[in-house]
Amino acid sequence: MTRRSCALRRTAEQAPGRENSMKFRYWHRPEMTPGRGSTASRTGPFRPGSVCVYLCSEGFVLVDTHAHLDFPEFVHDIPGVLHRAHEMGVTTILTIGIDLESSLEAARLAQQYDSIFASAGIHPHGARSLSNEDCDTLKALAAGPRVVALGEIGLDFYRDRQPRSSQTRCLRQQLELAVELKSPVIFHIRDAYEEFLRVIGDYPSLRGNGVMHCFSGTWDIAGKCLDLGFYLSVPGTVTFSKAETQQQVARNIPLDRLLVETDAPYLTPVPYRGKVNEPAYVRYTAQKIAELRNSTLEEIAHETTANARRVFSIQ
Repeated sequence: MTRRSCALRRTAEQAPGRENSMKFRYWHRPEMTPGRGSTASRTGPFRPGSVCVYLCSEGFVLVDTHAHLDFPEFVHDIPGVLHRAHEMGVTTILTIGIDLESSLEAARLAQQYDSIFASAGIHPHGARSLSNEDCDTLKALAAGPRVVALGEIGLDFYRDRQPRSSQTRCLRQQLELAVELKSPVIFHIRDAYEEFLRVIGDYPSLRGNGVMHCFSGTWDIAGKCLDLGFYLSVPGTVTFSKAETQQQVARNIPLDRLLVETDAPYLTPVPYRGKVNEPAYVRYTAQKIAELRNSTLEEIAHETTANARRVFSIQ
């Protein structure tokens, strides 16, 4: 969709006596022309299998580059999650695979809803030596329609749920697949930046084609990731009053390498901290980054949306 067409615009007044019952213009997927809303449009409530097309009253849109819509918190309310996101200007969501099963479900959601794209990968918590069959399955998923990245993959030496050697081996197997597919990579790295930088140095063709999901490192580490051409994605924890290191990083990331995410259902930003996170709340993260940079929400939304579209090749 074009930037104008995928933005959110309310198309009908609230029904009398039903203050919370909005109507929206939508296109049912089977009647859509790829990339555009067809002439078969209607005005009515948001429905499963439909895509809301409205223009945010502020004139901008946002992309949540990392959420887990296949998790139990959301599986019975995807239309509601998308509706609330659209009301906040969040028109595109990447739902992230963490194993073969969740990657398959992410791909299914992306094919069902126009607002959703997917990734496929094996999270370090589930790291193991991948068989040839596993690699073939992951390759097929990652190369599928509306699957725009390999991930989340990486190293987690904080929780150490799998042996570090197994995590590194699994990461390398998936990096080799990313090189073969020329796919963007979404990295989960926690307390393992030194090892990660050592490993990624063996894959020079991935320079400029990676996203540091939920970046939690220092500015020094951020600089090393930026030197590799990677994007840094900032989650809702940047809104926490004691998140000084993360706030320093958010102030200084070059605008053309900045992304925003929720990691929903986790890491809920202020003012909803302590509750289940969801894509709608990425707006609060973008607003906090704007405050930290003496910028505007509109500028942060514009730049992070352009970056997401660039790295993931989405419209």
